[in-house]
Amino acid sequence: MNLRKVAIIIYVTVLTFSVLYSPQPLLPILINEFQVDASHAALLMSVTLIPLSISPIFYGFMLESFTAKKVLRIALIGLTVTEAGICFTSSFKIFLLIRFLQGFMIPAILTSVMTYISVVSEKGLIQKVMSIYIASTILGGFLGRFVSGAISHYFGWKYSFLVLFISLVFSLILTFFLESDSQLQKSRFRFSQALFVVKANPYINMYITIFCTFFVFAGMLNFLPFRLTEISTGINEMQIGIVYSGYIMGIVVSLTSLKFIKLMGGEKRVVLTGLLVFLASIPAFATNSVSIVFISMFVFCGGMFTVHSVESGYLNKISKENKGVVNGVYVSAYYTGGVLGTYLPGFIYTYYGWQLFLLSMSSVIMVGILSAAFIRGKKVEIPDSI
Repeated sequence: MNLRKVAIIIYVTVLTFSVLYSPQPLLPILINEFQVDASHAALLMSVTLIPLSISPIFYGFMLESFTAKKVLRIALIGLTVTEAGICFTSSFKIFLLIRFLQGFMIPAILTSVMTYISVVSEKGLIQKVMSIYIASTILGGFLGRFVSGAISHYFGWKYSFLVLFISLVFSLILTFFLESDSQLQKSRFRFSQALFVVKANPYINMYITIFCTFFVFAGMLNFLPFRLTEISTGINEMQIGIVYSGYIMGIVVSLTSLKFIKLMGGEKRVVLTGLLVFLASIPAFATNSVSIVFISMFVFCGGMFTVHSVESGYLNKISKENKGVVNGVYVSAYYTGGVLGTYLPGFIYTYYGWQLFLLSMSSVIMVGILSAAFIRGKKVEIPDSI
């Protein structure tokens, strides 16, 4: 894959994740703007993740019949139009509806990009390019939160979405410079293939692991703004955005994941190490110091993105065929964890407090560690006859 393709993929990925996470640091402001409570405001993230948890499997099968480039461009058009709609809405219900619709566009983009990478990249470079992709998702998650918080603080919350709309228009233009991925092997739409992927080891264990990992990650980051306002009543949306600077650690980890794999002797060991670091960072969030929370985010993000970057690359390395299906189920498992993580832990936080919230997060990580421990390194072929 040449430098131009990589640059375009990075830009599109960064923007997509910026759109996904841009409302998060604005949640305390949106509570006052639309006169809703914290649980309703949190739905702006949850409703977007709901389609993300279901539709990637469908898009995975779609990518067995259509080129990734074509699906990518159609989804980008939809995301651009809906982002423009947010700039003009004054109704919280319409805002929620638009975010729900965006939840169908985002997985189409992500599944297309992952499939495009696995098809056009040389076999020996898939893990490296996938690491660059994961680094781009991290950068997008950070910039989406930080830039939207900064723009909102100085100019107003709607300008955050206006800047994203203009950037998305430019991304559409850039997709014309991507070459087609017509060499992707086509196959008939079979749900039995997806079921086979879910049941087979190492796929099932990797999907459970990433589900648990993102459940905790999404839950922590979605309710952290409310916790920060408890710790410091004077904190603003820009300062909340800065707390997410720990994302930078994720970029470093993703780009150096290959070195970790060589150093530790395999992907499974790196995944388990990442999960243990992830777990070890949780107690630090129990403090009442914003500074300690800020520092803890670097460890927290480092652990999470170690798991994500290594698993996604390993998954594409061991799957020879039906890459669209394999990536679709992976993205679906990832965001199913996100949907539940951004909503269910809120009940624990609301009724039992932050400390028990953290304990529940630790318990879910333990399930992920147990699943990862049973990951089998054997390649599994997806038979066409099932």
